[in-house]
Order: sequence, then C-alpha cells, then structure tokens
Amino acid sequence: MFRISQFMQEIARPTPLAPAREPSGPVVIWNLVRRCNLTCKHCYSISADTDFPGELSTAEVFAVMDDLKGFGVPVLILSGGEPLLRSDLFEIAARAKTMGFYVGLSSNGTLIDKANIGRIAAVGFDYVGISLDGIGATHDRFRRMPGAFDRSLAGIRLCRDAGIKVGVRFTLTQDNAQDLPELLALIERERIDRFYFSHLNYAGRGNRNRADDARHQLTRRAMDLLFDTCWDHQVRGVHREVTSGNNDADGVYLLLWVRRRFPSLEAHIRAKLARWGGNSSGVNVANIDNLGNVHPDTMWWHHSLGNVRSRPFSQIWTDLSDPLMRGLKARPRGIKGRCAACAYFDLCAGNTRVRAEQVSGDPWQEDPGCYLTDEEIGIAAGTARLEVTAYPRRRPVPASGR
Repeated sequence: MFRISQFMQEIARPTPLAPAREPSGPVVIWNLVRRCNLTCKHCYSISADTDFPGELSTAEVFAVMDDLKGFGVPVLILSGGEPLLRSDLFEIAARAKTMGFYVGLSSNGTLIDKANIGRIAAVGFDYVGISLDGIGATHDRFRRMPGAFDRSLAGIRLCRDAGIKVGVRFTLTQDNAQDLPELLALIERERIDRFYFSHLNYAGRGNRNRADDARHQLTRRAMDLLFDTCWDHQVRGVHREVTSGNNDADGVYLLLWVRRRFPSLEAHIRAKLARWGGNSSGVNVANIDNLGNVHPDTMWWHHSLGNVRSRPFSQIWTDLSDPLMRGLKARPRGIKGRCAACAYFDLCAGNTRVRAEQVSGDPWQEDPGCYLTDEEIGIAAGTARLEVTAYPRRRPVPASGR
C-alpha cells in the first residue's frame, strides 16, 4: 500500500530520515468466507451467492488467530466474499480485538443496515472499507446488482454516523475512470475518512477482464488527479487518508511529480520512498483464504504456500523452500526486463509479480502494469516490453461426434 497523504505531509512538513523499522509480522488479509451476495466484475476470489464447502470452523479460526498473535501479526483484515455472510463474524472480530489486533472489515456495504450497524459498532472495528466502482449506474454495472450503489452508500453513511472510521475502495478500469472526479467529490461531500485507489490486478475475474485495464495514459491522469487532490487537502488542512495499491510504480510517479512541483525536496522524498521500499507481497502482506490456504497476497489464490490445517501459519510463512516465496523475500528481487534496468528499482522492488506471471508465465518478468516511460525510468527508448492481451477464453468443448 502506498500512503499518498503521508508523503504529501512529508512535502509540507519534512521530517528527519529515521532508520527503517521492520514490522513485527505481516498484515494478514483473511478471506473468512467465499460466499457473496454480488458477482463483481473484478472479484479476485470469484465469489458467488452459494455456500462453499470446507471453510474453516470457528474453532479452527481461533487456533490460527493464536498462532498469528504469537508470530507478531499486528493487523487482521477480515474479508470475503462478503464477511457479513459468515454467521460467526462478530464473534471472530470481537476475539481479535480482545487479543490486541488492529481489525479491519472489508465489505461491499450492501448488507450494512440499521439492523446490524449497532453490532458492527460494538465490535470496535478499527476500520471498515467499502468498495464503490463509480457513481450510480457505473457501480451497479460492475457489481451486477441494480441499486447496489445506493445500498453501499447507505452502509458508508451508517458507519460514519456511528463513529466508525470508514473508507471507500475504488479499482480503476477503462470503464469507470470517468467517474473518479465525481467519486472524489462525493468522498469530500460525505466526509468519508479514507480513500483507497486500486489499480486492476490480474487475478480471478480481474484477470479475465484484464483487457479492460486502464491504459497507461489513463492511469497517469488518474494519479495526477489523486496527487493534486491530496496536495489540495494539505493546503486546506483537510485530514483524509488517500492511499493506492497494486502498482508500486506510484511511488516513482510521485517522485517525478515532486521533481516538477517541489524540486528542492526531490532528494528528501526519494530517500523516504527508498525506505518505504515498494512491493511487499510475501514479506509484509499475507493472505489466508476461506479454506485455510496461505498465499503471498490476495491476488495469488492460484498459488498456495501451505494450509493452516496442516501447518501453523508461522511455519508456512518462514519456509523458503517454495521458489515463489524465496524470490519474493530476496533482497533485491531477481526481476527481469525493464524492471531490472530501471533507475528506481529500489523504490518499487519490481512492482506486482502476479501481473507478470499472468501475462508471461514467469513471475520474475517485468510488470506489464508499469505506466512509466523508458525515459522516465532511465532506460533506452523503445525497449521491448510485455504487452497485455485479452484473457484467453476457452472455446466450448464440442459435443461428441461433431
């Protein structure tokens, strides 16, 4: 996650460069349930409104939580599917809070209503994140449910009015980029605490719809808007967290923005970005799915490192016998192509590995989602790069005898 607002604060009020602090353990995003009342276009878990067999029981979840706490995991993000469809969610969340975890809830918002907002507030979630993929009909098309936008916005307002820190998540594609300015205006108008801007990652339905990924110029315009909006917040004294994710080139692009706007601070911000270090999948970010499989992050559901029913998470996470984990934890990572030659490799660590793997079959190839030009990253103009093509859809198997 790239904390844009935090870096804007650094521009406004520079602070000394302190030694990097290693977190006590990874942030764990935990898909407690795969069932969902929606079938969203970019869902990485390919959820549906049906029960999926084999999910961890309450007792198994509690046992895993004990191991996570002992391993030093500081943050649990409870996700799905739609986590509110899991009957023991509040029991799990309350225990996590009692154990001292920072506990977030990742929801589509449509099931948050007056009947359950009291229970949500009583748990004391540190943060509730709700996805909006645009305004009105745009969101409804992505979520494949008429009225989903109104229901999600109502859930956001209920959380806000209950005193819960709430934020909006937005995944940029070519089909919803036009709604970003109005979405940012809505967030300010509704006094929403946080905005998380996600680049499309090629996993689940997001991979099937990767041809809809915003082209590089569209991405750059979106990032320019975010940077300008965050700087405006600084100037006006507006306290709102704006972050981005799934494209660590954002840090380099911010440095280029600083070079144009605040050239005297370029070296300082570069040092701060290097301390941030870019992509941390498999290092400071982890995922446990609904069946107990452990993944380097939520976009790697097609690659399991092990299962918490067979081995504790703490043992799985420190086992470097898996080539993917060994490569993710390497410093520096052995990345190929444009990434290997990039002058800012230390700022992004080669960006998102799952996009490289889905497009080329090689997780150590360059990230095709990098939207920076050859000139900007200091490599020869016209260097060949991976091209993103439509997901290869399988043809129906012909009937016997035809």
